[in-house]
Amino acid sequence: MSMQTSSLYFGLDIGGTKCAVVAGDENGRILERDCFKSGLDIPPEQILQEYAERIQRLRNKYEQNGQVFRAIGVSCGGPLDSEKGIIMRPPNLPLWDNVPLTDWLTRVTGLPAAVQNDANACALAEWKYGNGRGCRNMIFLTFGTGMGAGLILDDRLYTGACDMAGEVGHIRLSTDGPVGYNKAGSFEGFCSGNGIKRLAQMMVKKAWKENRTVSFCPDESALENITAKLIFEQAACGDPAAVEIVRICAEKLGEGLAILIDILNPERIVIGSIFTRSETQLRDTMIEVIKREALPFSSAVCEICPAGLGEQIGDYASLAVAMQVPCSR
Repeated sequence: MSMQTSSLYFGLDIGGTKCAVVAGDENGRILERDCFKSGLDIPPEQILQEYAERIQRLRNKYEQNGQVFRAIGVSCGGPLDSEKGIIMRPPNLPLWDNVPLTDWLTRVTGLPAAVQNDANACALAEWKYGNGRGCRNMIFLTFGTGMGAGLILDDRLYTGACDMAGEVGHIRLSTDGPVGYNKAGSFEGFCSGNGIKRLAQMMVKKAWKENRTVSFCPDESALENITAKLIFEQAACGDPAAVEIVRICAEKLGEGLAILIDILNPERIVIGSIFTRSETQLRDTMIEVIKREALPFSSAVCEICPAGLGEQIGDYASLAVAMQVPCSR
């Protein structure tokens, strides 16, 4: 009587400061995680060699027990070509210039491989394992350092004609405002970590011109130390300048979501990072704006919720990409 073979998958999360490889099963259960440091100045060959060694170690450990790895999934910041599996010099990986990642992984490991940008990968993860489960049409918004989206439309990941679908941070919400995605007044300019920092800096300078003091930024030297985290903390304590910054962010979040709701008519919008941590400060104003701006039938069927996978979303994201890879069982 032959022993039943269990299918396992590798997920690789490639970042500018750290990288991880996870081993998981077909039910999305993470069995093991191996993390190592990366860096802007470390060549891709060195990072890939680290991955190869860790993948081999995990294969040796699990495959001796009758378990078989079926595929490798990769989550990485864009730009990239998911169809050809090429990394095309992302800002956080400047040395990764047209690196044929999936071809290399398949050649070294013998396993089929696929790569998706991190927003798409996180969308897949939330759809399969998080707060997007059960949806046919779902949007995932990163709302972290930047603002990007992953789109699940009609039960599949939608990537567009040249892998650029979901770049919602580039939508213009105002003729001027903080710069995000190289555009003043963009969705990313108002609703991202970097955008909130720039919005706060603009408003602090305006207050100074009007001879008003700002308690969390007493002088010029404190300007660069402003963070989105600081703004939300100060707003929670009732600081009037911080409260106003959060109100503007929430208002623009509602405007951006209303556009997505009208165009894509999703059942659910799942929002990560800053929204996950600060939902209570953003939700009321956001919902008020959506009710005012979006089509009533569309907004009535759309639920907006924080990401469900928390700090582990990167691990689940790469694993979810692996599950999408066509492979022989």
